[in-house]
Amino acid sequence: MQPTPLSSYVETWHPEPVIAHDPMDPGPAAAVSALLDLPAPAAEAGDPLPPLWQWFHFLHWPAQHELGPDGHLRDARFLPPLPDRQRMFAGGRSRIVHPLRLGEPAERVSSLGAVTPKHGRSGELLFVTERQEFRQSGRTCLVEEQDIVYRSGRSGGGQHPDTVDDRTVPAAGEPWQLCARPDPTLLFRLSALTANTHRIHYDAPYCRDTEGYPGLVVHGPLLAFLMLEVVRREAPGRRVSTLSFRLRRPAFAGEHLLAEGSPTDAGALLRTATHRDTRHATAEVTFA
Repeated sequence: MQPTPLSSYVETWHPEPVIAHDPMDPGPAAAVSALLDLPAPAAEAGDPLPPLWQWFHFLHWPAQHELGPDGHLRDARFLPPLPDRQRMFAGGRSRIVHPLRLGEPAERVSSLGAVTPKHGRSGELLFVTERQEFRQSGRTCLVEEQDIVYRSGRSGGGQHPDTVDDRTVPAAGEPWQLCARPDPTLLFRLSALTANTHRIHYDAPYCRDTEGYPGLVVHGPLLAFLMLEVVRREAPGRRVSTLSFRLRRPAFAGEHLLAEGSPTDAGALLRTATHRDTRHATAEVTFA
């Protein structure tokens, strides 16, 4: 018997846009700066928000009974109605017209973009793009698109190591570099700062026994965030106009990460590596 095509579950799925508001309090920026061991907040009231730091605002805290066994929401506006749904954050793009400023109330309009069924090595996948438009003082400041990949049922595991190597350091090859070694404490703090309740980031037995990972999974957004942090530190006088990133392969708590990149005529090319893979994530930015 042929499985039901994923496209059939979303033929009549057309969720309406949703609007959220945030005071853009400086508190999250201070907390993220502490997470990165910065000597002072990277941005304070009145300052422009660094690229991707909008992820620490507009948070949604659902009721406990709304969560599924994996810690994710069972139902939400932009979650496709697939049976036994599995989710993976694949990448995104941003166009920054005016940087968001801390201390100034902002509005976010979220809407559904493209919904595209594809066939991968592990079966049929559904690519969903969520579009977010951020506004301050009546003008559009930032437009972000996030690509989420869904499948129905388990993939049967991936090509992951049996154990986590917490000793081997990846070899550097680019002029811009930032080293990190996320541990369970950092992952816990990041989950709290982003209202992320997915168990793969804090429940080691669940990771091993249910998901087939050797340990806690580093947040995919952290891999992207570290690449943009490289740009913020190495090119402090340049304003990012556009950025795109792709998440390719998971990293695990305890592994040594290297976010590195090199400048180009228009911006920079970046990647996040471990000793296992030189391209866990890749990114490209252009400067205004």
